[in-house]
Amino acid sequence: MKLIDTHVHLNFDVFQADLPDLAARWREAEVVGLLHSCVEPQEFESIRAIANQFPELFFAVGLHPLDSPKWTSHTARQILELAQSDGRVKAIGETGLDFYKAEDRSRQKEVFVAQLEIARQLNKPVIIHCRDAAAALRDICREFWQKQGEVPGVMHCWSGNPEETQWFLDLGFYISFSGIVTFKNALTVQGSAQIVPSDRLLIETDCPFLAPNPKRGKRNEPAYVRYVAEQLGKLRNTPLETLAQQTSKNACQLFKLDFITP
Repeated sequence: MKLIDTHVHLNFDVFQADLPDLAARWREAEVVGLLHSCVEPQEFESIRAIANQFPELFFAVGLHPLDSPKWTSHTARQILELAQSDGRVKAIGETGLDFYKAEDRSRQKEVFVAQLEIARQLNKPVIIHCRDAAAALRDICREFWQKQGEVPGVMHCWSGNPEETQWFLDLGFYISFSGIVTFKNALTVQGSAQIVPSDRLLIETDCPFLAPNPKRGKRNEPAYVRYVAEQLGKLRNTPLETLAQQTSKNACQLFKLDFITP
């Protein structure tokens, strides 16, 4: 069995003391590929340094919506150049909208559109963070698709309802589920997980956040993506091996992964 964790943050301080042990556990859990997201371009070198240690790690570059105040007149060029500087950069992001307690909604929208433009220019997918902003994000994408053309991508750590899920499926996006789908009361997310077509489904940990059951409350890590896959298999009445094969195939297709297993 081969699993691919499509969203990790291994450069965070909580992982620095035991990265080799972390890798040993994800390999034991049959995680053969990982995609490292990026919160801001200043993270790029620390992410690349980790990828230099682990051949199964690929990564992205972008600016998180909560960091939109950091966007300057030079940020777009910086992201563009970094994305072209290393063949292991497979996506732009994470980008998107986060309206939870946000006071900078218009700025977030501007920064999101700018990163859609970079992704389209480079023919790379976007990793999209969306919190309390599904309708606004849908409308931006629809307008962008009409004026400039479609951009492939993934709604990461998805927690929307089935109606919202369908909006983004109609836009061509993949939908990625995290440990949230294993939570007992996450009935809305579980409902969404049941309607995503098999060829549009992805899995992730978003580690170190949102550890799945039975590890909830602990530091999350890539090995735990197996619990996400197991829960999705139960919800979709699909054998774990089949779900692992399909989600790994989807990840390779979206992100154009050509990894070498360690």
